[in-house]
Amino acid sequence: MKRWLAAVALGLTLSGLAHAAIDTYEFANDAERDRFRELTKELRCPKCQNQDIADSNAPIATDLRREIFRMLGEGKSNQQIIDFMVDRYGEFVRYNPALTGKTAVLWFGPLGLLVGGLVVIGVIVGRRRRTSLSDHADTLSAEERQRLDTLLDKKQDD
Repeated sequence: MKRWLAAVALGLTLSGLAHAAIDTYEFANDAERDRFRELTKELRCPKCQNQDIADSNAPIATDLRREIFRMLGEGKSNQQIIDFMVDRYGEFVRYNPALTGKTAVLWFGPLGLLVGGLVVIGVIVGRRRRTSLSDHADTLSAEERQRLDTLLDKKQDD
């Protein structure tokens, strides 16, 4: 009986997924369909944040796909559609934001951090080498240096 109830509960849970809305749009030609796919892959879902609107099931992604379809039907260019979405949702809606003063940190920040880290590592290694070389030179006493010199002289005479 418990297994039967578990199976019914699982079936009811999964049936909700089976009824997910699927967008069906009629395009005038294949070029328009390709533009639609390209735009929906290029734009990010504002709710999901790490998913494009083509793959998102969020209600806002459905609205954005419908809006793109409407604008394509009006004959707007890809750039006009992207500009409209950026004006409405901000630069975040693009997976590849344009290079501007505001987004320069996004584009060049990781490289700057890498270069900065390499400089810090270089400075640390350089300081350690300088201190270790000067420390080793001063570690022998005068008596030890004299003894070392005599040993080295004997070695050279052989």
